Amino acid sequence: MSNATATQSTPDLRAGRMAESLIGSEIIKLAAEINEKIRNGEKVYNFTIGDFNPKIFPIPTALKKEIIAAYDADETNYPAADGVAELRKAVSELIEKRQGLKYATDEILIAGGARPVIYAIYRTVLDPGEKVLFPVPSWNNNHYTHMNSGDYSFQVFVETKPENNFMPTAAELKPHLKDVALVSLCSPLNPTGTTFTKETLTEICDMILEENKRRGPSQKPLYLLYDQIYWALTFGDVKHYDPVSLRPEMRNYTIFVDGISKSLAATGVRVGWAMGPKRIVEKMKSILSHVGAWAPKAEQVASAKFLSDLNQYDAFLDDIKEKVNARLVGFHKGFQSLKAKGFKVDSIAPQAAIYLTVQFALHGKKTADGKTLATTKDITSYILNEAKVAVVPFNAFGASAESNWYRLSVGTCKLEDVELVIESLEKALSKLS
Repeated sequence: MSNATATQSTPDLRAGRMAESLIGSEIIKLAAEINEKIRNGEKVYNFTIGDFNPKIFPIPTALKKEIIAAYDADETNYPAADGVAELRKAVSELIEKRQGLKYATDEILIAGGARPVIYAIYRTVLDPGEKVLFPVPSWNNNHYTHMNSGDYSFQVFVETKPENNFMPTAAELKPHLKDVALVSLCSPLNPTGTTFTKETLTEICDMILEENKRRGPSQKPLYLLYDQIYWALTFGDVKHYDPVSLRPEMRNYTIFVDGISKSLAATGVRVGWAMGPKRIVEKMKSILSHVGAWAPKAEQVASAKFLSDLNQYDAFLDDIKEKVNARLVGFHKGFQSLKAKGFKVDSIAPQAAIYLTVQFALHGKKTADGKTLATTKDITSYILNEAKVAVVPFNAFGASAESNWYRLSVGTCKLEDVELVIESLEKALSKLS
C-alpha cells in the first residue's frame, strides 16, 4: 500500500465539539511533571493534590471495619437509585443535629462522591445556553459549565481579592445575577481554605431572593449550588454558615453538595450527597440513575452505620482537625517568618479545609544563573526545581495568569516535614536577586 493510500484510509478520529474543546485538568498536568521527578529519584514535597495520604490520615477504623463487614455480608448488588434508605436517614440526622438543617430522606440524594452531585446539579437546573456565575479562584466550575453548555463562553466569573480572603462579596456578584441561571459557591473554599462571613453570605442570599422576586413565578428561578464538602473541617473560632440557616426562604433555591470525602479523609470511598428541593433532587436522581454514578452499596451501608453514632463521628473529627490544623498553622507561621525576614512571600491565616493560601511575589526576580522569573509558570517551576516544593498556582483555578497566589494542600504532609519545607524555601528564596 502506498503512503498516499494509507493516508487516505486513515479515519479522522475527532470527538464531539464539547469534548474536543474541553480543557484538561491543570492540576493533573502539574502532577505529571512532579511524578516524573519522583520516578527519577528526586525528593519532592508534593502539596498539589486535594487528597489525603491514607498512611498519614487513614479513614476511621470503625468505618473501615463496617466496609469490610458489608462486603462479607455480600452487600454488592445495585443500591437504590437515590441511595440506601439507612444512609439517607443517617445523613438527615447528621445535618439536623450538627448543622440545624432539616431535610427529609426524600430530599437527599446519595452519589459516588461530590463530583457526580455537582454534575447532576448543572444538568438539572441549566438549559442549553444558560450561564453560570461563580468566583475565581474556585474548583472546576469552568469545566462543569463547559460540559453542560458545550462552551466556556457560558461562564460568568468574578476574580476575588486577597483582602477579602478570596471570598466573593455581594457587590462583586450583584451586577451579574440577572444574566445567569445558576450561582455556584463553595465554603469553606477550595482552593483557599477560607470561609464566608455571616454578613457576606446573608447579603448574597438577600440578592438571590430579590432577583427571584423580580423574575416572578413565570420564569425559572435563579438557583444556588452551595458546596459545603469541607464544612466540618473548620478551626478555632471559625464558624461555617449556610444559606438556608441564614435565610430559610433560600430553601427553595439552594442545592447543597456534601459528603464524607474530606471530613472523614475518605476521598476514595466515594460517598457524597445532595440536599435540596424535593423536585430538583428527584430530577437529579433520574439523571444519575442513567449515568450510574452511585456510591457502592457496601460503602453506603457502612457509612450509614458509622454516621448513626455521632459520638464516634465527633471523636474522629476532633482528631483529624487537630492534625490538619497543626500543619496549616505550622506552614502559616513559617511563611510569616520568611516574610519577616524580607522575602516576598505571604500567607492567609488558616480557617478551614486542608488548604493554606500562600503567595510568592517573585515576578521580576533573577535566579543565580541570571534568568528572570517573568511569569507565574517560571515561579512555580523555580519553587519546584530549587526548593523541591510543589504547590498549585491560583491560575489553575481560573484566576488571572499574573496571580502570584497558590494553594498548598496538607493532606499528604507529615508534620515533621513542615520545618524542612520552610528551610528549603528559605534557601531557594535566598538565591534570588
